[in-house]
Amino acid sequence: MSKGNYKLIFEGAELTGKSSIMGRIYDFLEKKYNTNPKILDGCHWFNSDVGIFGTKYGKDIIEKYVEMAELMPERNIMFEKLHISDMVYHNLYKKQELDYSAIEERLLKLNTKIIFCSIEDDPKIFEKRLGDRLNLYNHYGRIAQKPSDYVEQQKKFREFITKSKLPVLNVDLTTLPNERVVKEILTWIGETQ
Repeated sequence: MSKGNYKLIFEGAELTGKSSIMGRIYDFLEKKYNTNPKILDGCHWFNSDVGIFGTKYGKDIIEKYVEMAELMPERNIMFEKLHISDMVYHNLYKKQELDYSAIEERLLKLNTKIIFCSIEDDPKIFEKRLGDRLNLYNHYGRIAQKPSDYVEQQKKFREFITKSKLPVLNVDLTTLPNERVVKEILTWIGETQ
């Protein structure tokens, strides 16, 4: 039996299915490692990008998220976006380059891994996903982009992911739900269903 203590960052462009696949991985880890029938303590899920990445607060907030992970080295933690997203957003929208090498060193000490979620570079797929998102969350319309912009965002994520020192698993979420990808992620981190 594996020991748990996973630190996982799910990165990728908007609309690529990160939340969907995270829900499946979270359910597995939380159920397996839960120790309390009254508290969901088997895995902690931080939805990190809540209007912070790409702003002046991103770097300081990421520092705090890493501190929280360091406070709980024995716990399973999943981050929905983290430093790669902040770098991409600063690069795309502010033409700024950020250095997260010190954060990556700390994440490496925690054995953190990145799951890079992507889909085919097809604007029609992004258009469909955008429609689904807007039906669920009308506030997203304030930042909605053209489908081709999401394709470009995904290309920028690919560029920045290749520069990371952390282990990376690339998963294709063009098709959702996707049990094959759930199994692939669990196997990669050392779990079996």
